[in-house]
Amino acid sequence: MLEDPTFWVAVAFVIFVAAVGKKIAGAMTGALDTRGEAIRKEIEEAEKLREAAQHLLAEYKRKQRDALSEADEILNHAKLEAKRLTAQGEEELEAALRRREQAALDKIAQAEAKALQEVRNQAVDVAIVATAKLLKSNMDQNRANMMIQDSIRGLSAKLH
Repeated sequence: MLEDPTFWVAVAFVIFVAAVGKKIAGAMTGALDTRGEAIRKEIEEAEKLREAAQHLLAEYKRKQRDALSEADEILNHAKLEAKRLTAQGEEELEAALRRREQAALDKIAQAEAKALQEVRNQAVDVAIVATAKLLKSNMDQNRANMMIQDSIRGLSAKLH
């Protein structure tokens, strides 16, 4: 068997296949390792991107909650301000109505006083006319002159 060339061809073929197979296996292992390393890096990158995306999502959700909270605060403040302004407007309206009512009462009182004064003036005018007519009809010239003289004498005493 050692002298058989087929045997030596088979041995050489096995050695050749082992040597070439070892190099091919090394090359394949290297290529697979390189490919595995690239895949591992891609997975790490994907995980980093996922973590960044989750971080951004959490931040946007926090900002959204903050914005909603701020919007609620603004809305509540606006409601309170509207109530305050409504109350203030009602108070101002009531004050204006009280002022107008008082002004109307003052005008009514003035009109009453004016009407009363006019009635008194008319009564005085009527009384003066009636008195003048009564005196004219009941008084003669001598008696009128005596009353005028008495009035003039009494005037100096009343002026001092």
